Order: sequence, then C-alpha cells, then structure tokens
Amino acid sequence: MNFQPLGDRVLVKVQEQQTKTASGIIIPDNASKEKPTQAEIMAIGSEVKHVAVGDKVVFSQYARSATVTLDAEDFLVMEVSEILGILS
Repeated sequence: MNFQPLGDRVLVKVQEQQTKTASGIIIPDNASKEKPTQAEIMAIGSEVKHVAVGDKVVFSQYARSATVTLDAEDFLVMEVSEILGILS
C-alpha cells in the first residue's frame, strides 16, 4: 500500500461490527444501520503524536472522514482529533 496521510491525518481500516451476541444470537443486517466506530490505524501523518500504526482506536460515528480505496480495500482518512481513544 503506497499511501502517506499528510499533517495530522490517519489512515484507518474500519473493523466490521459484530453480528452475533455473546450468547449466540445472530443480529440481522437491517437491525442496526449505525456506522462502525472501531478501526485499526494503518498509516499516520508526520504531525500525529498520540497514536501509532497498529493501534486499535474508537472514533465518533459522525467523524468527518474521506473513503479511499487502496488495493481493492476501503479505508478512511480522518484527522487525529476525530479519534476518541485507543483500545487496549
């Protein structure tokens, strides 16, 4: 993948939402149409300080972002300020 975000932006790969509960109940696709809010950081811009490549992060479902397709996969590019926290 040849993509380098500029400034304070990050490239993230969105993690798919779980479609099965812990007790084994399968959630149908039309039950929840909320946007995913967890992602893995794939690349960071030169001004990004608090996250690193490989971190799992949580972001607002209303985050301002742009979708890019690289190597037939969809990614989001967003400002680091849209990230709410890092999952451990």
